[in-house]
Amino acid sequence: MIAEFDPLRALRVLLEHGVRFVVIGGIAGRAWGSPTITNDLDLCYERSIQNREALARALVSLGATLRGAPEELPFILDARTIGLGDSFTFETSAGPLDCLGIPSGTAGYKDLASRATEVELAVDLRVLIASLDDVIRMKRAADRAKDRIEVEILEAVKRRREDTGL
Repeated sequence: MIAEFDPLRALRVLLEHGVRFVVIGGIAGRAWGSPTITNDLDLCYERSIQNREALARALVSLGATLRGAPEELPFILDARTIGLGDSFTFETSAGPLDCLGIPSGTAGYKDLASRATEVELAVDLRVLIASLDDVIRMKRAADRAKDRIEVEILEAVKRRREDTGL
């Protein structure tokens, strides 16, 4: 399934199901002022059993399937399966969604949530966004070519924000 990318719809579904998460990756970078366009939604989810159950319900509601996996591959989308893994890449009816338990360079949800900022991305849509420093930290730790480029951009965003008092 290749769906039109609609991260706001995905975020609304996650919130409707009571999922505890912090937005990370490109959407978080955009929220802080990066001009980089992203084509997926990345989030760090809290790993308690209750939250994994809520996440599984939200993913089922979004028609989530494992990205890049053969269709015949058996995959049960439930709290147990999520608990057995850490990071999952999904295709959903709202586009690509990556769910990470412990993103590179972090200790997971509590670590990121402690410095995250609640941001209103749309009318009646408030979510936790990883701090700019944490987004930079995760990009550095991932250390892919595209992440190294984005670190440079995010560092410039950070300097501009500091210079203008934002």
